[in-house]
Amino acid sequence: MNIHPTAVVDHGAVLGADVVVGPFAVIDRDTQIGDGCVIGPHAVIHRYTSIGPGCRIHAGAVLGDLPQDLAFKPDTVSYVRIGARCWIREGVTIHRGTKPDTVTEMGDDCFLMVNSHLAHNVKLGNGVILVNGALLAGYVEVGDRAFISGNAVVHQFVRIGRLAMMGGQGAVSQDIPPFCTGRSGAGNQILGLNVVGLRRAGFKPESRQALRAAFKILYRAGLNTSQAVARIRAELNDAAVTEFCDFIAASKRGICGLLESAEDAGE
Repeated sequence: MNIHPTAVVDHGAVLGADVVVGPFAVIDRDTQIGDGCVIGPHAVIHRYTSIGPGCRIHAGAVLGDLPQDLAFKPDTVSYVRIGARCWIREGVTIHRGTKPDTVTEMGDDCFLMVNSHLAHNVKLGNGVILVNGALLAGYVEVGDRAFISGNAVVHQFVRIGRLAMMGGQGAVSQDIPPFCTGRSGAGNQILGLNVVGLRRAGFKPESRQALRAAFKILYRAGLNTSQAVARIRAELNDAAVTEFCDFIAASKRGICGLLESAEDAGE
């Protein structure tokens, strides 16, 4: 371990092998820092926070502070859990769960850019990227490899599906289905499928075409959501389409609508 002499590390913190702690960083008791992590200057790691191996925490990040919830009781024991190989840049804030024994959690290989925020009980999958200033309210759920652009804001309890992309300065109070792209600078509007993301993720042409057909049924066939999902399930047999339908069927806040001027989802 390499701990700068100005850092404050409580005796109740557990640090793994080869951890580096920078100047004026603070690590509280009841924390766990995985092997090979680098904690930057002035970063603060509060109680009940665990960080997986190989993470890099940049200057001024604050992890595990109390939730911004007026109903939170100060003696509540709740947690922040961060996976392996995550990259957390300057000024990022992550708050712990608001109810006893609940968790704000992040999967492996996530990248949180400058001044992004995870409120209490947020759940990120693996490989999620938040660009500068992206703000996620309480209980938001984000699927694997989703991309949330700069200064985007997500209302509490909203879900962002796997490989979805949310545009910069966008705002959503409804769910973005998997594989879809949200409009920049607007609220609750879908532009189409995240075709580039699907290709980069290795989706085969036949699966992309099935998703294109499912998207058209959902947004262009003049059906309500339940009718569209039933028709998609009846007509299309594809694992990604099934994921698309399951996500929509489980929505409690409803899904974002299609921008009227948007082109059909295409290749």
